[in-house]
Amino acid sequence: MLKQQLNFKLSQKLSPQQIQLMKLIQLPTQAFEQRLKQEMEENPALDSGKEKADEFEDAFSNENLGDEDYGTEKIETEINVDEYLSDDEIPSYRLSSNNYSSDDEDKSVPYASGTSFHQHLVNQLNTYRLDDEEREIAEFLVGSVDESGYIRRSLSDILDDLAFTQNVYTTEDKIESVLKIVQQLDPAGVGARSLQECLWLQLDRKETTIPIKLASEILKKAFDHFSKKHYDKLLAKFDVTEEQLKESIDEIEHLNPKPGGAYAGNNRIIEHVVPDFTIRIIDGELELTLNGRNAPELHVSREYNNMLQGYKASKEKSKSQKDAVMFIKQKLDAAKWFIEAVKQRQQTLFITMSAIMHYQKSYFLSGDERNLRPMILKDIADQIDMDVSTVSRVANSKYVDTPYGTKLIKEFFSESMTNVEGEEVSTREIKKILEITIGEEDKKKPLTDEKLAKILKEKGYPIARRTVAKYREQLEIPVARLRKKI
Repeated sequence: MLKQQLNFKLSQKLSPQQIQLMKLIQLPTQAFEQRLKQEMEENPALDSGKEKADEFEDAFSNENLGDEDYGTEKIETEINVDEYLSDDEIPSYRLSSNNYSSDDEDKSVPYASGTSFHQHLVNQLNTYRLDDEEREIAEFLVGSVDESGYIRRSLSDILDDLAFTQNVYTTEDKIESVLKIVQQLDPAGVGARSLQECLWLQLDRKETTIPIKLASEILKKAFDHFSKKHYDKLLAKFDVTEEQLKESIDEIEHLNPKPGGAYAGNNRIIEHVVPDFTIRIIDGELELTLNGRNAPELHVSREYNNMLQGYKASKEKSKSQKDAVMFIKQKLDAAKWFIEAVKQRQQTLFITMSAIMHYQKSYFLSGDERNLRPMILKDIADQIDMDVSTVSRVANSKYVDTPYGTKLIKEFFSESMTNVEGEEVSTREIKKILEITIGEEDKKKPLTDEKLAKILKEKGYPIARRTVAKYREQLEIPVARLRKKI
């Protein structure tokens, strides 16, 4: 049985302009510059530079000048050119944005240069005398080296791949002998099949001293004891003093566990962080500035003004001229909107960051993370009367240069918990105290998570052991056993 019902539904949709504005707000400085460049390439009515465009009215409108027949088509919508052209002084904030200063930061984006990691290794192979078979095997092995500098595949797998993909039929012994050549390449440790082998290859290139000799023995014969920091077992196994063991362990700990790390990226663009804001302390007060690259000088192109002047001066207006003017109007509308969106983006960024700065004033004046107040997105959104999603877009992708280094803005946000005195404190404050406590511990007897929880409780922060473990992992601090020193 069919039923007919009448339902009322209230829905709200964002306009394309609002969506574009949200996307602009989300962009950090460098990405915004790329978006700006793209917009200027796509819209010739948008221009940059010091030239002002006060010939254009603040508002654009369509005028119906009547219907005129042009063949089978009819022009139903026309524009009044006079409303685009005016000698009156008009507010420039609608048509231009010229807050860029010559003192602002350099706009150049640095790129990685030089050869890739694999090419660096291949170039070194050219200095060795190798026959054709050895060279093919060596180049295949170099191609199997990952970004950390390791060969993670077994020799049997490499043997099969050489046969199937390179038509090279050899033996594992031959591959092993060529691998020894690859492992002589720089950086030291490259081509290793395990961390143990990587560290040993680096020690093998060092001058043979007593600590180095003991370190090599530890890696070869007691790597498991070393990795688990069972120092008592090492002392007993090698019959050495604590000082001798300490010297050898120091040698190992100064080796590079990822010899390919310096080449990670293989010529990709270097991700340099460009601060979107700067906070400085002037006479005991906080001063916030927005990176000038977020406030470019924009205006409507003068060439388009000249086009409209020519159209106005012509006595007979053809259909093609009218079509051209309609195209010009669309481009002018788009340019006007984009300039307005850039201004709104500037204002939104500044207002949001200003609210965050004042909310966390104690931290920005001291630099002590223990002074960070609990702060969630809604706290700032309520202050500036904006949506939480807008604040999120600003916080998640923007950086601020402070007297204490460049920080990701979202790091200033944290949940709260109540201490023993009933006060709300930031979880960031607790993490900082945890980090300090671990930093001050006796490394011969590192504090377990249970002991850390007890210490924090004594300091007024009653949190469970599992919460301590979670915060410690977030701080990338290993468990007590792995923090142990001799």
